[in-house]
Amino acid sequence: MLLVAATSLAGCSSTGLEDSLQPIGNAKKQTAQSNRPDVKKLDPPGNGRYGDRKPVDFGKYHPDRYPVHGIDVSKWQGDIDWNEVKRAGVAFVFIKATEGGDHNDSRFPEYWRGARAAGIPHAPYHFYYFCRPAREQAEWFIANVPRESVQMPPVLDVEWNHASKTCTTRPDPETVRIEMKVWMDMVGRHYGKRPIIYTPVDFHRENLDGHFQNYQFWLRSVAAHPQDIYPDHPWTFWQYTGTGIMDGIKGDTDINAFAGSKKQWEAWLRKYAR
Repeated sequence: MLLVAATSLAGCSSTGLEDSLQPIGNAKKQTAQSNRPDVKKLDPPGNGRYGDRKPVDFGKYHPDRYPVHGIDVSKWQGDIDWNEVKRAGVAFVFIKATEGGDHNDSRFPEYWRGARAAGIPHAPYHFYYFCRPAREQAEWFIANVPRESVQMPPVLDVEWNHASKTCTTRPDPETVRIEMKVWMDMVGRHYGKRPIIYTPVDFHRENLDGHFQNYQFWLRSVAAHPQDIYPDHPWTFWQYTGTGIMDGIKGDTDINAFAGSKKQWEAWLRKYAR
């Protein structure tokens, strides 16, 4: 059912590219990687291309092994100098657009236009609210996110919101997955792009491990390589810090790595950012 629904979307062919986007440094994939020199020959880990207010020693599999990095932002980043961000080498940006069924990020229109003017590939994300039906949340997203702002595939951000004062409900895993599928089907049909799933480890372990295998994942792992936190789970984007220092932005910034070489990034954009 998942495959039939997903492959009907424009730009969402399931052929091949994701199979080559295995995490660099995954010991179980070394033989396969040896046949991909563009990945094998990446520079060894360094001290990180960007500063970090709370740096982490990732050890051998430091995110700096990955040549393509990006950021995710919401209104809390305040004023952003997108040209400075571009000059800093940022290759992509995920921008918060909506939350639940009645909230939108006040900076979203400004941010996506700024990113586009600077030539940074971008995509909107929706923060899921577990006390509102998925259909209503998808309708809200569609009503507030113009098609021209969806350059890369849209993102569904699913995580337990421990700080929420209005929703402490935690549906059972099957209900979570059913509702996620409703949102992703509706949004995918509207924009012609299969959504990406963003999640942190606790939510993933409780609800997603082993499911949505035909979807791309953006995983949060701020203390270790994703292979150590999400064993054998494929991923396309890795959020490795929430305290990054980025030119053009004041204060902490989330920074992410793409799971492949520059050549693979260019291929990914050709396939998904149309």
